[in-house]
Amino acid sequence: MNKHPEKKYNTIIAILSIAIPVVVAILFKVKLRDFGFDVKPLSFLPPIYATINGITAVVLVWAVISIKNGKRKLHENLMKTAIALSVAFLGMYVAYHMTSEATKYGGAGIMKGIYFFILITHIILSVVTIPLVLVTYVRALAERFDRHKKIAKITFPIWLYVAVTGVIVYLMISPYYVN
Repeated sequence: MNKHPEKKYNTIIAILSIAIPVVVAILFKVKLRDFGFDVKPLSFLPPIYATINGITAVVLVWAVISIKNGKRKLHENLMKTAIALSVAFLGMYVAYHMTSEATKYGGAGIMKGIYFFILITHIILSVVTIPLVLVTYVRALAERFDRHKKIAKITFPIWLYVAVTGVIVYLMISPYYVN
């Protein structure tokens, strides 16, 4: 019998951790109209997916509070919700970028430096978050709560940073969107 049932998911986690960022990067460059689709830009999506990022941050904090208060089932449901919200964000983000040109940040000076620092750390940590979330989730499913708790202490602040900075990036670039 496999002593650590979560190990059977390591290959899937590795594949997803590589495939998701690669596919997103490729799809980010794909424009549907380049393939003959007469599709209007989905310019209504950025405030929606920014809101989803904000809700994700709230759900993550709520989930941590719930587990610290011994509400395991609520924690579990909140974490599933956070994962679903992140998947919804990703789908909308890709859909927007497949139908719209990239928006250039129009600020200058120190704000431009701050914007790019936040954006770059957000992007890098969003890639890092994928395997962390998957490993953390699988360890909970395998009821390896000792190992789950250990990695969750790393996953939570990084995932929270990604969710919060997603909102900040949106707020900073939103004045420069073209409708």
